[in-house]
Amino acid sequence: MLYHIFIVSDGTGLTAEQALKAALVQFEETEVRMYLRPNVRTKQQVLHIISEAHNIKGMIVPTVVSKKLRDLSLEQGRLHNLDTIDLMGPLLAQLSHNFADSPSEKPGVFHELNKAYFQRIKAIEFTFRHDDGLRIEELEKAEIVLLGVSRTFKTPISVYLAYKGWFVANIPIILGIEVPDIIYKLQPKRVFCLMTFPNHLAELRKVRERHLGGATGEYANLSYVKRELNYANKIYKKQPKWFKIDVTNKPIEEISSEILTAFRNNRKKN
Repeated sequence: MLYHIFIVSDGTGLTAEQALKAALVQFEETEVRMYLRPNVRTKQQVLHIISEAHNIKGMIVPTVVSKKLRDLSLEQGRLHNLDTIDLMGPLLAQLSHNFADSPSEKPGVFHELNKAYFQRIKAIEFTFRHDDGLRIEELEKAEIVLLGVSRTFKTPISVYLAYKGWFVANIPIILGIEVPDIIYKLQPKRVFCLMTFPNHLAELRKVRERHLGGATGEYANLSYVKRELNYANKIYKKQPKWFKIDVTNKPIEEISSEILTAFRNNRKKN
């Protein structure tokens, strides 16, 4: 597999390129193509590079001094589901911490310059606290809300997106049980409905049933699965602006990319 890495620099970028080459020596079996993008000084340049990387599923390595452009790179990387490694931020943060006359003179410097890391930690904590319908009263704090019946990968998708820095909550749909009213009050662009085919879902549930020793009632019964999916579809139709995603036979990465693409497109419209 060929990996693509974009080095984004406000200078020549040669130092960053050499550092990256030195690190890649440790990965002899990995094929990597590097793209050097020097003299990046504007928002438009960053957005163009992000678009380039997105088209070939590349990785972004910003080495710009400008905090504004670093933050933009991290934010756009998150929106486009691109891995971003900030080389300059942690270095500046550590130097600021060590060189300050007093740690209290510049409070929060390390936290601010390592924004992506702390964003990821907070997102993961939030997502675990709001998994499977927990803490419904805090649902408005979620950036992305997933709806779906059991075994439509709500939790794995949530964790994957949280690792990318997104605050995610997921709500289970169970036959005959109303979803919380707060769902209908959220911005529709933040709600994503997970769908699949009955036969496929029934097979997944049978695996789960065997794992649990068979004590799951109608859970894996095809007739019950069909009724539950129909029930979910009726809920989805109550808000036509919710985005619907078929998760059948798709990897978590692909489903997450679909969610982020829809989220990004809605953001552009607004």
